[in-house]
Amino acid sequence: MNLQYTEEQEGIRRTVREFAEREIRPHVMEWDEAQHFPLELLPKLASLGLMGVPFPSEYGGAGLGYVEYALVIEELARVDGSVAISVAAHTSLCAGHIYIAGSEGQKRKYLEPLARGEKLGCWSLTEPQAGSDAGGTRTTARLDGDRWVLNGAKTFTSNGTYADICVAMAVTDKSAKKHGISAFIIEKGTPGFRPGKKENKLGLRASDTAEVIFEDCRVPLENRLGERGNGFVDSLRVLDRGRISIAALGLGMAQGAYEASLGYARERHQFGKPIAEFQAVQWKLADMATEIDAARLLTLRAAQLADQNCRVTMEGAMAKLYTGEMAVRVANEAVQIHGGYGFIKDYPVEKFYRDVKLCTIGEGTSEIQRLVIARQVLQNK
Repeated sequence: MNLQYTEEQEGIRRTVREFAEREIRPHVMEWDEAQHFPLELLPKLASLGLMGVPFPSEYGGAGLGYVEYALVIEELARVDGSVAISVAAHTSLCAGHIYIAGSEGQKRKYLEPLARGEKLGCWSLTEPQAGSDAGGTRTTARLDGDRWVLNGAKTFTSNGTYADICVAMAVTDKSAKKHGISAFIIEKGTPGFRPGKKENKLGLRASDTAEVIFEDCRVPLENRLGERGNGFVDSLRVLDRGRISIAALGLGMAQGAYEASLGYARERHQFGKPIAEFQAVQWKLADMATEIDAARLLTLRAAQLADQNCRVTMEGAMAKLYTGEMAVRVANEAVQIHGGYGFIKDYPVEKFYRDVKLCTIGEGTSEIQRLVIARQVLQNK
């Protein structure tokens, strides 16, 4: 296993970091306060190839791997988790599902514009009564002539208000339970398909999280994604790699909170000297740096295995579990180091503190990750 990034990968890091500092950082709090989804940023992200990093160039992607993709998400999240999670949902979930399960025609029609950043994607699995129990999906799809007719509602859909292309799961055979769920591609503007309520969130407020609603939504037969009844199984494959995204998201936000704390500790004086000279603060910084490094190694391992086309069910869950919970601890300590100023929006750690909590919830809670890991451990001989 290579524990060092290549020169090309470091170049990608520098490029994304410079972009984030220049194009995102000046607007972070403005976007957060207004809950503004920065559509104006998408063409700029696309121009750098950041909307399709892990997809082959023949499908409009950058032709890179999951290591590079994780680097991109980390560097975006280091400045603003909202932008990073919007890119992650578009890439690893919506476009990723089409890449994993789509036909050649579907890849040409839908993956290419998604990977090029010409269109924005969303992915709808969760429902009000089907969260961790995604197998409890109630949205239905029935055949009617040459169309599938979808009825139901999804919740917590990232990019749901603005997406041009939605991948959604619906029940096609209730008697088959989890094996009776199929995936569908729905285009914006399809009659009967619309965004619903936009959620008012604790953190990541510049990312869009919304309901998507299907009311007698008629979808062409060729827009079923993957084999009939394989939607849930394919979703698990998508989530295996998607969890690497969330690990990278937590890693980047933790890095941002740590760097802010390091700078503050050097500049903030108490009792006649920088607080960085106090052992209590030094130990906090040491623990933060160590945990971030450990999380980076777990994330890098999962990403490298994904690039080797290995199954990453356990490795992705481990990276997501540890990194998400690590990011919460690091952000908590970052606020503590800042003291009263950590509770004020003039300092970035307040926002990191709110944002990182999603990493222990989205794409499978920490509790679900522990179940996934335990099952893998117990199955191994």
